[in-house]
Amino acid sequence: MSSDIKFQQDMPPAGGYKPIDYKRVPAKTFFSGWALIGGYLGMTAGAAYLYYLNCKAVRARELEMRSASLAIYPMLLAERDREYLKQLRRNRDEESSLMANVEGWKTGTWYGEPIYHTAPPNTLINPKYVEYYVHSSFKDFSERANMAWLS
Repeated sequence: MSSDIKFQQDMPPAGGYKPIDYKRVPAKTFFSGWALIGGYLGMTAGAAYLYYLNCKAVRARELEMRSASLAIYPMLLAERDREYLKQLRRNRDEESSLMANVEGWKTGTWYGEPIYHTAPPNTLINPKYVEYYVHSSFKDFSERANMAWLS
């Protein structure tokens, strides 16, 4: 069966193959090394100038906001302290109205006995956190105590 097929070997073309190129072919240069360094320095200088202008504008805005914040800060502290004292007054008035029918009850004491024996008279005693919000809604207390998920 295989006797019908004639075997033929591949041979090189007539005249041989072309010579193999093995010499280095340098890439085409568009810019010299000095031109690349100069371009890099120019781009860096331009970017630094634009960064400086941006920082200058941001600094001016921050300065204005900081000045406004410093100007309004004492007023905000005074308003906070005023609201704190108003809430203490509301707590005291609420205690007075709740305990109006109890005999021997004096507001700010425990049945006439002072709670703080060592405090001089007319001294502000800061209440505990829960006592401060005792007559407020639970929603207000939970929001202030970072427990908003409970309300």
